[in-house]
Amino acid sequence: MSSFDFAMTVAVGSLIATTVLSSTVSLAEGALGLLAIYFFQLSAAFFRRYKPFQNAIDNTPLLLMEHKDIFHDNLRKARVTEGDLRAKLREANVTDYSEIEAVVFETTGDITVLHSEDMNQHLKAWLLTDVDR
Repeated sequence: MSSFDFAMTVAVGSLIATTVLSSTVSLAEGALGLLAIYFFQLSAAFFRRYKPFQNAIDNTPLLLMEHKDIFHDNLRKARVTEGDLRAKLREANVTDYSEIEAVVFETTGDITVLHSEDMNQHLKAWLLTDVDR
C-alpha cells in the first residue's frame, strides 16, 4: 500500500464514521463524499501511469545496503536503524556479508533482502532499476 492508498483508506474511514456518528451529515451527503473519494482514487490510478504524477504521489524504493556497504544516509531517510537492518538480515537467514546482494526499503515500508549463497551468482541489474541509491 502506497502512502496515497493509505491516505485514501483513512479518508474513507473518516467519512463513514462522520456520516454514521454526526447528526449534521445526511446519508446522501456521506454517499456523495464516498463517490467523490472513489472518483479521486480512480483518477489517481489512471494518472499514475505518467511518471511525473507517479513521482508526486508515490515513494521510490530506497537502497539501504549493497554487498557489505551500508548506506547510512538512506537509513536515516527511511528512518530505519542498524538494529532493524540486522533483524531483517537474520529474518532472511543471511549468515555472512558475502551473501548479501542488496537490501531495499520498498515503497510499502517493507524491507527486502536480496541474497544468494552462491557467491558467483550476481543480482540482475534490472531488479534495482527503479531503486534510489
